[in-house]
Amino acid sequence: MAENYITCREENGSINISEDVISGMVRAAVAEVDGVAGLSNTAGSELAELIGLKTLPKGVKVQFVDEKIVVDTIVTVMYGFNIVEVAKQVQDKVMTAVQAATGIEQAEINVHVSGIAFEK
Repeated sequence: MAENYITCREENGSINISEDVISGMVRAAVAEVDGVAGLSNTAGSELAELIGLKTLPKGVKVQFVDEKIVVDTIVTVMYGFNIVEVAKQVQDKVMTAVQAATGIEQAEINVHVSGIAFEK
C-alpha cells in the first residue's frame, strides 16, 4: 500500500489521495497519446527493482510540493514522431487528467524522453 498521500484540507476535514492512484491516472493518460511507445524507468531504478531495494511505478513519479502536484514521466517516443510535440501532448493529457481527478489546479508536469522506439 502507498505510504504517500496528497492531502487536500477542507473545512469539514481532509481528503487524502494516494500518489499511487494519481500515478495510475497518469499512466492511462500517457497511453492515450499518439507517438508514445511506452513508459520507462531510468537504469538505476530498474537495477534497484531487480535487487529488491524498492519498487517504483514504471516511468511515473508523483509528489505534492508547496501545495501543487509535481508529476515526472519518463517516456519512449516512437520513431518518426516529433519528440517535442509528443511531449507537449503528454503534458496536456496528464495536466487535464490530474486536474479533473483531484480538483487541484496547481500542477507541474515534467516529461523526460528516455529514448526512441523503432518498429520491428
